[in-house]
Amino acid sequence: MISGVHHILLAAPPGSEDALRAFYTGVLGLEETAKPAALAERGGAWFRGDGVELHLGIERGFRPARKAHPALLVHDLDELAARLRAAGHDVTPDALFPGYRRFYADDPVGNRLEFMQPDR
Repeated sequence: MISGVHHILLAAPPGSEDALRAFYTGVLGLEETAKPAALAERGGAWFRGDGVELHLGIERGFRPARKAHPALLVHDLDELAARLRAAGHDVTPDALFPGYRRFYADDPVGNRLEFMQPDR
């Protein structure tokens, strides 16, 4: 019945849009996509890349997701880890998922993100 995932929504605090844009476009290389006018009034930002769409919605009383997280497939895990570190983000490797190399990192508002690459 389900044919795919259209997008993943993560929450963010009010006023964090510039930091989100710098991270999701500048570090992760996603493209910002325009929100529909009726939704743009709510703040936040939407990003799109190869096979993924992430929406960051503004939430008053925001608390970052620490356990729940998206797992994003990448082409070059080592290159992304280097980019994240160069931008001042911690990278936490994890070897517990058979068939994949992976690590965790937080976005600028503290949401947990998982990045995965299939073993070669």
